[in-house]
Amino acid sequence: MREYVVSRARRNFAALAICAACGIGAPAVAHAGAQVEERLAASVVSGLQRAIADNPVPRDYLDRARARPWAADMSRKLGNRLPDDAARMEFLATVHYEATRAGLDPQLVLGVIHHESGFRKYAISSADARGFMQVMPFWVRLIGTSDQNLFLLRTNLRYGCTILRHYLDVENGDVYRALGRYNGSLGRPEYPTAVMAAAQRYRSDESIVAVRTAAASPR
Repeated sequence: MREYVVSRARRNFAALAICAACGIGAPAVAHAGAQVEERLAASVVSGLQRAIADNPVPRDYLDRARARPWAADMSRKLGNRLPDDAARMEFLATVHYEATRAGLDPQLVLGVIHHESGFRKYAISSADARGFMQVMPFWVRLIGTSDQNLFLLRTNLRYGCTILRHYLDVENGDVYRALGRYNGSLGRPEYPTAVMAAAQRYRSDESIVAVRTAAASPR
């Protein structure tokens, strides 16, 4: 028990040092679970490494037809949580780009961020998960490089989306089980239920209209 307390204290001290080096205040504490580190096949590691390869968000991304209305809608919904206009639009561009790149619903990614970190960039959980999507540091060791900072927006979302996509593939597309793995609570309903509820909270108004229109159309 004493060794655990000391280890946890060291992790918290290291997190404070990282924040100080980045010129930010003490990190917000998140209440995320702990993803389970598993032994991965070499082919899986190789695939995940390719998936996190750096590929910046195109400068004109939010001018594109698919992203523009979505970003405008989400900007209204997130104005209170992310009050800085430029930072909010950069965040939304990155969420949509990384989610789409990983084959995920951007709303699902927003639901994870809502529940994991409450949209706090520098959040750290008691299990040492970090950033918007509460990525566990062991992933950097498994599939990344030591210079990758999980508090950076693009790095955090790329890792988070890649990991969630990996768990979806492991669970053959079962979103609830994939979310359970992501949170380290596989088999318990609380976390996936909360994330899915949050995802609906941020559901795009345009997508809701499209669903209603399709439902009302004659077959």
